[in-house]
Amino acid sequence: MAWEPMHDQPYRPVPYRPERMGTDDSLRTAADLRARMDQRRTVRAFSPDPVPEQVVVDAIAVASTAPSGAHQQPWTFVLVQDPDVRARIREAAEKEEQVSYAGRLGEEWISALRPLGTDQNKPHLTDAPYLIVVFEQRYFLDGEEQHKHYYVDESVGIAVGMLLTALHLAGLAALTHTPSPMRFLSEVLNRPRNEKAFAVIPVGYPAEDATVPDLVRKDLEQVLVRV
Repeated sequence: MAWEPMHDQPYRPVPYRPERMGTDDSLRTAADLRARMDQRRTVRAFSPDPVPEQVVVDAIAVASTAPSGAHQQPWTFVLVQDPDVRARIREAAEKEEQVSYAGRLGEEWISALRPLGTDQNKPHLTDAPYLIVVFEQRYFLDGEEQHKHYYVDESVGIAVGMLLTALHLAGLAALTHTPSPMRFLSEVLNRPRNEKAFAVIPVGYPAEDATVPDLVRKDLEQVLVRV
């Protein structure tokens, strides 16, 4: 049965009684998650070693549990494995990136990227065994009729954050790639007109010789305000 959004009818309330975790277990779980997520890094060099598809599918399933405006779930995750399709995506992405790095981004943005060592070459798009291309559904299509979705950017952004978390906790590496503009993704993947590309996420194991910048995250007290 196809899913359809509810427009005017309220959802039937059902009981929500999750088992409450004990204080010690809660503290231990939170500390463990914090430590594990502190190890998460964006990786740009991937191994071609195969990854069990179910691991990636389960991570996408986690992402699809994200909260969304009016519970409209305005996302589509396209899992790309075909090497030819990934090659077409890379070719189109690098063409856009060449224009961007040649000046379209502006010197201030290019200067901000310079310490990361990024450029217009995107081998991760063909090296990683999977690409997850995330699309945001700007509206719901019911035949030719359109129904607006709300808080689309916020909803899809939360889902992508949960996706990255799930992939990391499953032992995989990922990169959030956002070539601009991204219209070519809709064409290559033959997506419907209500969808707009949000991000391309290569997924796999890090290459044996992978390196990451020696970055320092902001201290918690720099991002946390207690009121």
